[in-house]
Amino acid sequence: MVKQYETVFIATPVLSEEQMKETVKKYTDLLQSKGAEIVYENNWGMRKLAYPIRKKTTGFYYLIEFKAEGSVINDLEVAYKRDERLLRFLTVSLDKHAVAYNEKKRAKKAEAAAAPVEAPAEA
Repeated sequence: MVKQYETVFIATPVLSEEQMKETVKKYTDLLQSKGAEIVYENNWGMRKLAYPIRKKTTGFYYLIEFKAEGSVINDLEVAYKRDERLLRFLTVSLDKHAVAYNEKKRAKKAEAAAAPVEAPAEA
């Protein structure tokens, strides 16, 4: 059964921008090769960690939302565990309410980006 999932991973901060893009491409390609459909991707960028992980206090956060069979998750998480560039990861299954919330949030963000910004009137 195809379900919708959301995965977030934290990559080590010593990666260059190009290496980070390679890492993201590796996982999106892995998902697509297993038959997953990428619904949404979001680069959260460099953020401070709540506590040090492997003596690192910051990390690159990246979110991928996708639709896939449950068997894909095991393959994805095995790949995550083998990659030394990743500090942490979390994959969750989204219920219908979470899917609706994410779609609503994206629509609102797109609407705000499409709306023309009015310049303040000068007095």
